[in-house]
Amino acid sequence: MHGCGHDMHTAMLLGAAKLLKAHEDDICGNVKLEFQPAEEIFQGSPDMIKSGLLEDPCVDAAVMIHVTAGMPLPSGTFLVAGGGISSTSCEQYHITVKGKGGHGSTPHEAIDPITAAAHMHIALQEINSRELEGNQFGVFTTGRFEAGKASNVIPDTAEMWGTIRTTDPENEVGKLIKSRMEQICKGVAAAFRCEASVEFYDFCPCMIIDKDLAADTLKYMKALFGEQAMDLSVVSGGKAGGGSEDFAFVSHHVPTVSMFMTAGSSLDGYTFGQHHPQVRFDDSVLYRGSAAYANTALCWLKEH
Repeated sequence: MHGCGHDMHTAMLLGAAKLLKAHEDDICGNVKLEFQPAEEIFQGSPDMIKSGLLEDPCVDAAVMIHVTAGMPLPSGTFLVAGGGISSTSCEQYHITVKGKGGHGSTPHEAIDPITAAAHMHIALQEINSRELEGNQFGVFTTGRFEAGKASNVIPDTAEMWGTIRTTDPENEVGKLIKSRMEQICKGVAAAFRCEASVEFYDFCPCMIIDKDLAADTLKYMKALFGEQAMDLSVVSGGKAGGGSEDFAFVSHHVPTVSMFMTAGSSLDGYTFGQHHPQVRFDDSVLYRGSAAYANTALCWLKEH
């Protein structure tokens, strides 16, 4: 269970389609609806872009809404991201350490990949603390570590999986981290008589928010929802979010703005945020998301 609310996003966009169709004569241009698949693995938007999403007719601006639960704000509140980087990039990695299996009673006859991988994991943390400049943002996280099936057997291999995240639009920080990861992994592996390989996959860039489009969108949202529409920086302090979103691919092609809608407030007992196994969403506010989509499209096209 991804637990991120994408079924709600689909429902809101279907509602927006119904509203826009009912007001078709008022649309001063064209509106495209991106029913984005595979956001969980960052492959939906790039596949759709390759298939012509932003062409025929060309897209001039893009807007997305993501639901969020567990925040201390009334359900149905909108947070509009301001100009700049609003979310980090993300890239998956898979490290394989190859040793030589053997029995636990005779470790000298084996080459232990677990020991090498453990030292490797510790050494990789030095990239953040010693190799990035103070103004650079990079997060290296190992979320999965697997080796062996029996307590008395030294396995042949140990494996680690995780993510790299940055707020660098050109991903130069990410390239540095990846380069050093490969060097450290191969070096540490060699020191313990092992071999190591590092694979990178499922890259997603950071989200870039267009300043002018964000200002327009916040204006439309305040006109529609009053005090229940606010600048995201009120909550975030102007910092980019640590999560990643593959609508970011669109933001690297056309002016983009993203919004969050609270769909379950901690004030009302919706304690857990998305991705938590006990998350619950308040779907009674979905109509507000549909209205926000349709109104933003209508107003922006009328003004531009």
